[in-house]
Amino acid sequence: MIPVNQELIVNAVERVSKSVVNIASVRTVHDQQFNVFPVQGVGSGVIIDERCHVLTNNHVVDEAHKLKITLADGRMFNGKLIGTDEPTDLAAVKLDSTETLPFAALGNSDKLKIGQIVIAIGNPFGLAGGPTVTAGIISSLNRNLQFDSGILELVQTDAAINPGNSGGPLINTKGEVIAINTAKIPYGQGIGFAVPINTVKAVLTDLIENGHVSRPWLGISTVKLNSRIASYYRLPLVHGALIVDIESFGPADNAGLRRGDIIEEINGNKIENPSQVSSYIRKKMIVNDVVTITINRYGKVYDVQVKLEPHP
Repeated sequence: MIPVNQELIVNAVERVSKSVVNIASVRTVHDQQFNVFPVQGVGSGVIIDERCHVLTNNHVVDEAHKLKITLADGRMFNGKLIGTDEPTDLAAVKLDSTETLPFAALGNSDKLKIGQIVIAIGNPFGLAGGPTVTAGIISSLNRNLQFDSGILELVQTDAAINPGNSGGPLINTKGEVIAINTAKIPYGQGIGFAVPINTVKAVLTDLIENGHVSRPWLGISTVKLNSRIASYYRLPLVHGALIVDIESFGPADNAGLRRGDIIEEINGNKIENPSQVSSYIRKKMIVNDVVTITINRYGKVYDVQVKLEPHP
C-alpha cells in the first residue's frame, strides 16, 4: 500500500484522464503466399496542446496506414501521423478535430526523485468508463538501455504498465506528465519503463514541425577505457572514452580528432565512459553548436573545438 493521501492521486488522475486517448492502428502484413492481411494494434496516447497533437510511442503507430483515436468520453476521430523518432520511441499524431480538447500539462523530469509517487494512465481498449490507472513509485532514474536504434535513457517505475498502455502518460501527484510509458521491455515483474518528459521536450518541436528529429553528430565510435586496454596499448590513462573509429569528413574528422585519442572532458564535464559522450551531446547540444572536447593524445592534453553537424 502506498502511504499517501488518496485524494492526491484521485485529483491528479481527474486532471489528466480526459486527455488520455486510445489509438487503434491498422497495418498490412504479407504471408508466405504474398497475400495481404490487415493487422490491428492498440496503444495509448495523450493530447499535449490546444492544436490536438497527440504524443505516443513510435512502436504504437509504426508502419500504420490508418489511425483511429478514441477519447475518454467515447468519441472517435481520425488521426494523422505527423512525426516519428525511433531512437526515443516517440511519435506525434494530429487528431482530426476543429475544437479544443482537454490537454495535459508537461512537467519537469529533471526534478524526479527515487521513491516519488507516480501514476501510469492508459486507454488500451477505448472502453466506456475512461482510462485505466495504476500507481507506484519511481524505482530508478537514468536507466540506459540498449535498443536497435541506440541507447535510450529511461525512468524505471513499479507502476504496472501493460502493452496497451504504451504511449500513455506517467504523471506526478500534481497531474503533470513527467514521462511517456513504454512497454517495449516485457521481462520482469513490477518493472516498467518510461521516456522522461524532458527527453520529449528536446525533440517535440522537430517532431511536430519537421516530421523527424535532426540530431547533432560527432562522427566517432568509442569504447570504455579500462586498465586492461590501457596496459595493452600503453595508453596514458585508464579511464575515459577511447576513440576507435572516425567517420571520414565527419565533424570530428574535420576538427582533427584521431583514432587513439582519449576523450577526458566535454565542455568541462568529466567523461568516464562512451554513454556519457552520446548522452551529453544528445541532451545539451543542438546542430551547429561548437563543443569543446578535451582529449589526451599520447600523454599530451588538447582542447579541440568541434562543430556539430546533423546526423546523416
